[in-house]
Amino acid sequence: MSTVIVLAKECVPGRVKTRLTPPFTSEEAAALAAASLADTLEAASRVHADRHLLWFDGVAPRGTGFDVVQQPAGGLDERIGAAFDHVRDRAVLVGMDTPQLDPAVLQAVLDDRTADAWFGPAADGGWWALGLDPMPNRGDLVRGTPMSTDMTGAAQALRLIAAGLRVRRLPELTDFDHVAEAHVAAAQAPDSRFAALLARLTAHVPADA
Repeated sequence: MSTVIVLAKECVPGRVKTRLTPPFTSEEAAALAAASLADTLEAASRVHADRHLLWFDGVAPRGTGFDVVQQPAGGLDERIGAAFDHVRDRAVLVGMDTPQLDPAVLQAVLDDRTADAWFGPAADGGWWALGLDPMPNRGDLVRGTPMSTDMTGAAQALRLIAAGLRVRRLPELTDFDHVAEAHVAAAQAPDSRFAALLARLTAHVPADA
């Protein structure tokens, strides 16, 4: 049994991708977030899993084909930990900030029998994917990890290793918070909704803004 989890929140202007403003407006930043979420959900839906779960904050988009569960209150580490405790089978969790996501990478996590945990580092020092086999209280492997720092990924990886797990490293990806990172992600997924929207919005914005 296996589950793909997408961690996401409602793309409300002023609440998502605020570090894209300026140069973008709050509405444009929210539209980019929504496009990235749509690309992520499409990629995740192509993974052969027993369940596809959208672990959501806010009013979820309709017609995704995912089971939707509202995130509990708490910090990001608490909410991620709760997602892993919610499901009892092998699970891999991704966020909504990597529109260049390759379904084959997630499929390999669910099919691999040589590891207990799978860790996808992000270029900014965080992480974009985490896979865990069933084990007692596995959400506690995430709870307490400092989030949104340039050491988040290293701290999370060390916790997996310290727990005695066999950890397999996934390819590094760029998740986007700033305009330059958005261009990197779009270049890696040129046919995505995200890349198309970014191209329309940034004809006048340099890639290093």
